[in-house]
Amino acid sequence: MAGSGAVTRNTLRQQIADALRDEVLAGRLPPGTEFTVKQIAEQYEVSATPVREALVDLAAQGLLESVQHRGFRVRIFTVDDFRTMVEARTLMVDGIFRRLAERGSGPGAGEALVSVRRRADEARRAALSGSLEVLIGYDLRFWRELSGLVGNVYISEFLHRIRVQCWVFSVPYLLRQPDLREGLWCGHGELVDAVTRGDADEVRRLVHEYNEHGLTWADGLGLDKVAGA
Repeated sequence: MAGSGAVTRNTLRQQIADALRDEVLAGRLPPGTEFTVKQIAEQYEVSATPVREALVDLAAQGLLESVQHRGFRVRIFTVDDFRTMVEARTLMVDGIFRRLAERGSGPGAGEALVSVRRRADEARRAALSGSLEVLIGYDLRFWRELSGLVGNVYISEFLHRIRVQCWVFSVPYLLRQPDLREGLWCGHGELVDAVTRGDADEVRRLVHEYNEHGLTWADGLGLDKVAGA
């Protein structure tokens, strides 16, 4: 019985963490928003323990900050933070995807690439229609599944965390744009094509284009160390 209760609590902890992450990524909990364990527990009508654990998990992922005697706050990322995160993912993504293209995706990867292709198609449709919340969901799945083909869970998890943080920075600014489509990259399908063909040069070009797109967009905000709120 004790084991069953632990599983239930851990599942609830993950559900709360996922729900709050989605709220942050959708812009409904903007950077700088503060809340307590009690407030979240009352909102979801659950006990304080799984809520506290979920908030600690999100803080460990860099999405929340603990505020002494006041609870938690959605982390505020600056433009400099964003540039640094893009630089970090550039160094890793360029290398691992080029190696993936050069050596091939390996046995059994065909089915995985079909799934990645579906994510790519949905991400492109969402980007072209300006559906930000839908795009974020498919974009995160796309990159996670694609990087998962490398077979290194540590790299995959690291890149996923950085990508989530990049979206947390970007969402408040994107929501203010009159036309969302101007700030959204939609080359997911081309990247899958290049990986499938084993075209390492094209993979490198597309990854560079993807990262430059983010940096150019951030530079266009005209901000200097300004918070993401």
